[in-house]
Amino acid sequence: MKLLTIAIPSYNSQDYMAHAIESLLPGGDEVEILIVDDGSKDRTAQIADEYERKYPGIVRAIHQKNAGHGGAVMTGLKNASGLYFKVVDSDDWADADAYPKILEALRSYRKDPVDMLISNYIYDKAGARHKYTMRYTHALPQGRVFGWEETRHFRIGQYILMHSVIYRTQLLRDCGLDLPLHTFYVDELYVYIPLKQVERMVYLDVDFYHYFIGRDDQSVQEQVMIRRIDQALLVNRLLISSADPYAVSNLHKRKYMLNFLEIITTVSSVLLIKSGTEENLRKKQELWDYIEKENPRVYRTLRRRIFGRVLHLPGRFGRSVVIGGYRLAQKIFGYN
Repeated sequence: MKLLTIAIPSYNSQDYMAHAIESLLPGGDEVEILIVDDGSKDRTAQIADEYERKYPGIVRAIHQKNAGHGGAVMTGLKNASGLYFKVVDSDDWADADAYPKILEALRSYRKDPVDMLISNYIYDKAGARHKYTMRYTHALPQGRVFGWEETRHFRIGQYILMHSVIYRTQLLRDCGLDLPLHTFYVDELYVYIPLKQVERMVYLDVDFYHYFIGRDDQSVQEQVMIRRIDQALLVNRLLISSADPYAVSNLHKRKYMLNFLEIITTVSSVLLIKSGTEENLRKKQELWDYIEKENPRVYRTLRRRIFGRVLHLPGRFGRSVVIGGYRLAQKIFGYN
């Protein structure tokens, strides 16, 4: 069994996928790299095949009809042979100095696997002089196995995302993860749904993942997100229905899951407000109505928190407060 499987969902990625692949090759025979060509129309498929021929037993090219990011991730998981599983998007890359430390840690937990390994990631924003790094040093113990009862306060915006997490492969298969096809923002489901079964964790304070931000068509660009808001709302609803925080007995885990739902719902609501259309303002109300109907207890919690209160301030004044707060957050953190 391989130590680690890394899936690279790739769609029309000919211009940048080599950087991602090359950054992962130093893992050697312990690492399986699955390049999932998601029905690309450029040279992505040929590049994937070239790497498979050049690095047999390490790189494998998988070709499928276009299914979207979630479909590519699920294909990678289905074909994974590693004890652990990681997703690296084709425009991102692994840090050369941190990578060996990640593998050393995973190697040490081969006989007694952890459920989740967490590391830092860097917002590698094109043109930005300051590269913001997401760290968890104040929230998590470092360099040893711990449970949820040892986690501390996560700051606003400090969440475990796909960029920062490596899961035990079998846990992903056992937790009921089933990402929707042809849908953006499924990474939120990927990191949230497995939490139901995550108990043993380890955190390494190393900057492992470089998350590139800068392509005009990138799904996290604000105007792109507004155009694709219906997909974000679908994911938001699936988050609400997929795992109930109040069904979790551990209070620390429950708090984290509630905070995660809060920030995702806040982002959806802010984008709907910022778009300024009557249709999207109606969709915002429909989202909150859905949460109230699907899980009244979660609704009451989110509604009475500060974000829930601000998002429901009435009229133009209320909307201007929301947009002003959003712009301030952009300046502070340097990302959407």
